[in-house]
Amino acid sequence: MYNPDPDPAAGPAPTLASRFRGYLPVVVDVETGGFDWNRHALLEIAVLPIDLDGDGQLILGAGASAHVVPAPGLAIDPKSLEITGIDVDHPFRDAKPERQALDAVFAPVREACKKHGCQRAILVGHNAHFDLNFLNAAVTRCAHKRNPFHPFSVFDTVTLAGVAYGQTVLARAVQAAGFEWNASEAHSAVYDTERTAQLFCKIVNGWPRPMGAAPIT
Repeated sequence: MYNPDPDPAAGPAPTLASRFRGYLPVVVDVETGGFDWNRHALLEIAVLPIDLDGDGQLILGAGASAHVVPAPGLAIDPKSLEITGIDVDHPFRDAKPERQALDAVFAPVREACKKHGCQRAILVGHNAHFDLNFLNAAVTRCAHKRNPFHPFSVFDTVTLAGVAYGQTVLARAVQAAGFEWNASEAHSAVYDTERTAQLFCKIVNGWPRPMGAAPIT
């Protein structure tokens, strides 16, 4: 049975770099104009690097987010806007072009990687490849040369929550983990990122600590 309480006899707490083979887990959520990352626009992105407390437990780090100006030629499905509640033309949205938005969220990720001695970030998400595909598509469009994320590896909280709690829907998994879920705030990249990060930390903190993890090659 999954035990949400860490084993105090598991030995000394590892660093983030040793815990995940040189990767830094960074929770990411995107809000988009549809489901096709090559055809639909990226509208919002939030990132939240994972940190460690004094006892070696995973905690939420300092996040960053950006609203994104839809890239030229990309579509926006009105049904997606109904779900997210995003008003693309709202004067206070303060949206940035894709390149600037990526710079805004990549900078704290690189700082966190440096802090923890990690060579690269690994994306954590709920249905993580959806977020990674939109992120990679934006990176390709901008010809961005400093993407800190692994291009295809992820940690998916759908799988982790399914194993830990028997739940795969984010709202139900978050509640099963003992956290509140506010449906009126859902589908905001910042809110979904924070809840996904809490879920990830709760599951990983309850897992037996591996010993002697090798660095990434």
